[in-house]
Amino acid sequence: MKLDAIDLRILQAVQRDGRITKLKLAEVAGLSPTPCWLRLRKLEQAGIIAGWHARLAPRRVAPFTTVLVEVALANHRQADFERFERAVMEMESVVACWSVGGGVDYFLKVVAQDIDAYQRLIDGMLAAEIGIDRYFTYIVTKTLKEDEPLPMALFGVK
Repeated sequence: MKLDAIDLRILQAVQRDGRITKLKLAEVAGLSPTPCWLRLRKLEQAGIIAGWHARLAPRRVAPFTTVLVEVALANHRQADFERFERAVMEMESVVACWSVGGGVDYFLKVVAQDIDAYQRLIDGMLAAEIGIDRYFTYIVTKTLKEDEPLPMALFGVK
């Protein structure tokens, strides 16, 4: 789907405020409500808008620890990567996982009740023999910025 300036304004608005009213969105997009709504539906149907959700303030619910983990696999066959990735997809505490090039194979973002819970997760990963050769743990001590909207300048919008 080729996006135009109106589509990009719609995307910018809804990623900043998913609860924006239809009227306000139409105003921002420079359209009347019905054509704006139709464009929004097309963006959803095309998979450009992947979903709608609430952004929580988790520290107001319960204390937790965020850990970033570098993981290097022992072997680098396709089956090794697939085994590791399947296992990680089943781990609720692993909230993000990136396959990367360079000296390690993956970066994980883990949230756990505390350091002990994180260590139990790692111990379980090692016991499951999912191919981990080595891992490095980085405890997040302060979050400055997280899950921000995509910069629309990437798409030519200022």
